[in-house]
Amino acid sequence: MKRRSLPFAAVLAATLLVAGQATAKADDIYAGAQDHFAGSQIAKVEGVGEAPDVLYGGEDQVLGHDVSGHQGPVDWRGAAGSGAKFVYVKATEGTGFVNPQFAQQYNGSYKAGLIRGAYHFARPDISDGAAQARYFLAHGGGWSADGKTLPGALDAEYNPYGETCYGKDAAGMVAWIRAFSDTYRAATGRPPTIYTSTSWWKRCTANNGGFGANPLWIARYNTFVGELPAGWGVHTIWQFADRGTLPGDQNWFNGSADRLLALALG
Repeated sequence: MKRRSLPFAAVLAATLLVAGQATAKADDIYAGAQDHFAGSQIAKVEGVGEAPDVLYGGEDQVLGHDVSGHQGPVDWRGAAGSGAKFVYVKATEGTGFVNPQFAQQYNGSYKAGLIRGAYHFARPDISDGAAQARYFLAHGGGWSADGKTLPGALDAEYNPYGETCYGKDAAGMVAWIRAFSDTYRAATGRPPTIYTSTSWWKRCTANNGGFGANPLWIARYNTFVGELPAGWGVHTIWQFADRGTLPGDQNWFNGSADRLLALALG
């Protein structure tokens, strides 16, 4: 029996339907990604306490901030004039979202004289850590020893889409973070900075102490840093407030300007 072919219009309609379903699914996976930034979920879950005065840092602390597409185009000359010395810029989320403001923010901060780095919002629910590290590296997350670029950072925090730990047990989460870190280090020679809160780290990694070689960027919106996750005796960066004199979140680098430069140089 001769097989009857479908009319072209029917084939086209079916193709468009499948493509539309795929697009809708991708949109669901990254719904709200524009507003997911370092600490966005920590502030929701853990709350925001009293932030220390910007003058707190003194000579042994360097003021900086972090931004994402949520802030839109940033006035970098104004940020530098307000005391910013460094910034982390969101580059990517998962394996399908790139900050649409990344070029303006990453390149603009460099031109204004800030030491800048990129960060990746972790999505352990949609792909493995190695794949997300590669995606991050391919979309602005690299590092160079130019004295103006910080090692890339992994933002590991509460899941904005569902279950707190992205459906992983502690062993699975540790393995995911390890895969990201190892892949990034193999490509750049630098271990990525890990951004997290002590509460999330305890809950989702069982307070694993195996990442002490990675610089720690700790989130705690209060007048003191508080307890650090296991494995770290000191923090490198403290995100102390979700708003302030600089665009985005406010951060102190734990050290003087020459130590910040040393971190950039590796």
